[in-house]
Amino acid sequence: MPSLRDLVPVPMRRVAVVAPISGFRRVAVEVADRGTFEPDRRPDAPPGATAAILDRLDPGDACARLSPTPEDPERLAAAGAFDLLLGEASLEERTAAARDIGRCRALPGWMRDDDLGPARETLAPLGAAVVDLPGRRGLTPPTAHAPGRTGDAFRPLVTTYAVVPYRDVDPTVFAAVAYLVMFGMMFGDVAHGLAIVALGAAATWIRSPLWRRLRPAGPFLLGAGVAATAFGFLYGEAFGPTGLVPTLWMRPLDEPETLLVAGLVLGAILLAITFAIATVDRWREGGPAAALYEPSGIAGSLLLLGAAGLALGWVTDPGWPTTAGWVAAGAGAALVLIGLVAESGGRPAGLARALIELFDTVLRLGSNIVSFTRLAAFGLTHAVITEVVWEGTTAWWDRGTPVTMVAAVVLFVAGNAAAFGLGALVAAIQALRLEYYELFSRLFVSSGRPFDPWHVPIARREES
Repeated sequence: MPSLRDLVPVPMRRVAVVAPISGFRRVAVEVADRGTFEPDRRPDAPPGATAAILDRLDPGDACARLSPTPEDPERLAAAGAFDLLLGEASLEERTAAARDIGRCRALPGWMRDDDLGPARETLAPLGAAVVDLPGRRGLTPPTAHAPGRTGDAFRPLVTTYAVVPYRDVDPTVFAAVAYLVMFGMMFGDVAHGLAIVALGAAATWIRSPLWRRLRPAGPFLLGAGVAATAFGFLYGEAFGPTGLVPTLWMRPLDEPETLLVAGLVLGAILLAITFAIATVDRWREGGPAAALYEPSGIAGSLLLLGAAGLALGWVTDPGWPTTAGWVAAGAGAALVLIGLVAESGGRPAGLARALIELFDTVLRLGSNIVSFTRLAAFGLTHAVITEVVWEGTTAWWDRGTPVTMVAAVVLFVAGNAAAFGLGALVAAIQALRLEYYELFSRLFVSSGRPFDPWHVPIARREES
């Protein structure tokens, strides 16, 4: 189970590495070797002398290393010591933001809160210190995630779209669960799901070079396979409607309307969770006003709640659900409009634009909900393909001749391979599309900046 630490980025500290000017290089080399400090960058800094030398050389695949003592770049270039040359260039670039204060030199930057104590212990014998700096308005810390957290294997789902802003909730666990459920609903088949589980197990535990490259995808494949298997039991599908497993819920082709409603309900639930997370994010980013008036905050949540009430009243009895739905939707629309008008400055032209944007907000919410019908559509598509393959297989097999029985086996194998490949590809793409366009577009109003610690190892004497 995820803990509270899994829901927010790692706490960062604004610090400066301070050392005597005479010993600053040695301290900077030690900081680079530790790899836990991100120095500020100077975009306007001119290229250093070492960078100019590297421009006329080809270092190939050399990896940067730093010498504890100062090195002459020209001598390193003549000796072909490209690793040390790259290290010197990195040192020049990453310390360009350092400032002299009396007899000391200070290099500002960022460090994880957990790394602060060990860094101070390491640098103290060198006569250096890591001091806290006061924050200033508009200065946003970079985002870092501690390794070993829940959902690390699924983090690319989020980072491919955007870097989580430092103040926001990390949605990785929610994104993983949402993706797997949507994938399983569109690819519900016990046999095909177990095949994906087998691929995930092989990628996770087989040590050969071929499978080692797939190891990062192992947990992802395992989760997707389990979800597809679970929905396969719900649908009673295993290589199609073969009767190999019982139907625990309903068969998609027998009750397509039920599957369609289930897709809409699941979409509404995922959107509700998205609005809840987004409301917290807006509060942490801009305070209670942002959380209240933003279309992805409380105002948008009320619109979604109103839509749910109206839908419930339409399906059941147009009594209190309909009334509550209109009240919630009206309150949400009013809050969105107030926020848009305030953002425009209250001018007549701004009011007209706010009304247009309010209409767009309501229309977009409706399209977001309807978009989840594709969960049913592609689930039905997969069921149709496997049923056609199964019916063709049984038709050939029932003829009873050796030729037709061989043809039945070939059709069964080839048909299921095609259904597996096409269904898995479509489900994977469509689940990602729903996650990015319908969910993440509400979560992220801006992107953060990833923590980029400076890490160049020291060239030990025996390596030089």
